[in-house]
Amino acid sequence: MRAEGLTKFFGGVAALLRVSLKVEEGEAVGIMGPNGAGKTTLLRVIGGELRPDGGRVFFGQRDVTGFKPHRLCRMGMARTSQIPQPFSSMSVRQNLLVAATYGGGFPLKEAFKVADEVLEFTGLKAVSDLPAGNLGEIDLKRLELGRALATRPKLLLLDEIAAGLTEEETPEILFLLKEIRSRRITYVLVEHVLTVLMEAVDRVVVMNEGEVLVEGDPESVIRDGRVIDIYFGRQ
Repeated sequence: MRAEGLTKFFGGVAALLRVSLKVEEGEAVGIMGPNGAGKTTLLRVIGGELRPDGGRVFFGQRDVTGFKPHRLCRMGMARTSQIPQPFSSMSVRQNLLVAATYGGGFPLKEAFKVADEVLEFTGLKAVSDLPAGNLGEIDLKRLELGRALATRPKLLLLDEIAAGLTEEETPEILFLLKEIRSRRITYVLVEHVLTVLMEAVDRVVVMNEGEVLVEGDPESVIRDGRVIDIYFGRQ
């Protein structure tokens, strides 16, 4: 995936200003920055929820600028939300079946197989028949990630998947991210939890005020004086 010169205004405020991002197949890229930096807006534009006011999005060799999320999903791009949004009255398994059939386009027989694989992978097998609305926070996060995985994506857009978790729960999500990474599934991860970001990505892009400030490997980025100034508040 590559984004070229993405610009997005809300009223007179530029949420994105000529942002470019390239993600290679099999790469895990993290995006960090202070609140209001434009991180989630970038994911929403790439994922088709918002149409950019300028710039283009390419997925593979195809220009997909302005494509709707359901169309991009069928092409292999799936996104999670910071706040999980399952079908609360449906079981965990049914949520995954919906993702596999309507999101991924799998026939029902194959969708059951995909759902079972995702249940096993995410550790949700024991609660597969429970209504999603009965799940605790960590299992809701697992399900949010699982629904995206059930579409069999080529590219995952992950928006603060560790947000709201306790210190004890965070390593469980980090473990899943490392497993996804080991399978060479490409993903872009917006994250504020640095312990997750530092261990779950190959490269970090830092944004501030709608622009890319710096990018590089996690260790060098976290030591960059510009990052320390805007992200950690050093004056």
